[in-house]
Amino acid sequence: MSSENADAGHEHEESSVWDVVVVGAGPAGASAAYAAAVAGRRVLLLEKAELPRYKTCGGGIIGYSRDSLPPGFELPLRDRIHAVTFSLNGRLSRTRRSKRMLFGLINRPEFDAGLVEEAQKAGAELRTGATVSRVEQHGAAVPDRRTVAVVLSGGETVLARAVVGADGSAGRIGAHVGVKLDQVDLGLEAEIPVPQTVAEDWAGRVLIDWGPMPGSYGWVFPKGDTLTVGVISARGDGGGTKRYLEDFVARIGLAGFEPKISSGHLTRCRSDDSPLSRGRVLVCGDAAGLLEPWTREGISFALRSGRLAGEWAVRVAESHDAVDARRQALNYAFAIKAGLGVEMSVGRRMLKLFERRPGLLHAVLTGFRPAWNAFAGITRGTTSLAELVRSHPLAQRALSTMDRT
Repeated sequence: MSSENADAGHEHEESSVWDVVVVGAGPAGASAAYAAAVAGRRVLLLEKAELPRYKTCGGGIIGYSRDSLPPGFELPLRDRIHAVTFSLNGRLSRTRRSKRMLFGLINRPEFDAGLVEEAQKAGAELRTGATVSRVEQHGAAVPDRRTVAVVLSGGETVLARAVVGADGSAGRIGAHVGVKLDQVDLGLEAEIPVPQTVAEDWAGRVLIDWGPMPGSYGWVFPKGDTLTVGVISARGDGGGTKRYLEDFVARIGLAGFEPKISSGHLTRCRSDDSPLSRGRVLVCGDAAGLLEPWTREGISFALRSGRLAGEWAVRVAESHDAVDARRQALNYAFAIKAGLGVEMSVGRRMLKLFERRPGLLHAVLTGFRPAWNAFAGITRGTTSLAELVRSHPLAQRALSTMDRT
């Protein structure tokens, strides 16, 4: 073969290998695909469902989520929240109000589809109806050590220099990496269409109810003519969680309305020593077990970890040997642990406090203005739980006391 033909053959081989393949087109995957595509890499985004598709999710967009969106992204907000009603298992209700917006509410099908569109505009290619059966980094399907084989359920193999797993907490990529989980919760949710008069009563206000089981709470999120009503608690008492939702819906006067959608979902938090990568494969969002342990808020964690995964996947893809690829993957893990990991650590301690003393937390939030201001700061993204604990000695002492008891 002449040198000219050899070069042509090499170029053909390279063109058949994607720089970055992202598995899962939720907020984490779309953010990863966008970040890698903006960097000028060839990016393939794989999604097993057809878009748009429904996801069990309250749909709250806090400040950190807004700050992590692509420049110019227009949020498809269904409501802007300026008030929060807190209750303690239906009792001691109190509403706190703010002149400034606390957070926004979206429907996930619209939000996810918009993020995917931004990734496509940046140059990523989307492929739906693509179910990943496994990932291989060694073996006959892998042509060299710089390549990862993503094997689809129909037998087709897609090759990449780096892979980002964003296919959920029960997905194939997290299993490949060896993600370990130490907190699993069950969330149940209903999308309830309501008449205009009922919708107007809820406009601009959410309800957060601290529930009857340790660590549980419920919510009502208004989205125009539909209310998203849900509860969450530790997995293990599915019957109790279901009864909580039924009682909660009845208590707030919505038992007479037929839900448009009723769904359930398991949320899973990673353990501290859980890996975030294996070889040239990174995980982010739910696939990595990244979410806030107390509130189980996951959208901001998905957007932030997805962006980081996309940026570091570019560096992994550029690595010419296993040593450099591992170095870049470790840098990604360090970035996650230094930011989101610290927030998760504080969230775990807050969950323990909440499990033991929900009444105390309710009293502080509803009766102590600095606590309400802190809550508002977190929702707006001007501060975080970790920053609050670092900057307030009283909070540090309170959590330390709970750690010892």
